[in-house]
Amino acid sequence: EAIALANDSIYGLAAGIFTENVEWAMKFAREAEAGNLHVNWGSQWRVDLMPYGGLKESGFGKEGPKYAVQEMSELKMVVFHLNS
Repeated sequence: EAIALANDSIYGLAAGIFTENVEWAMKFAREAEAGNLHVNWGSQWRVDLMPYGGLKESGFGKEGPKYAVQEMSELKMVVFHLNS
């Protein structure tokens, strides 16, 4: 019921659950429609190497050094065949 209630929102930045039951935590992780999922911890914690961003109407893309560069870049592959 809690997952359905949370998923009913147009936003999806973060969601959290406090439980000692690993099965419930995994069900939450599979079904919650949020970009960041926290089990037994609040949403104020993250490491810069972790992608941070939401789903639905909670923003565009991910933040964090690597992900910010990707969002501001256009990835291209260039292949050279040089006669040597």
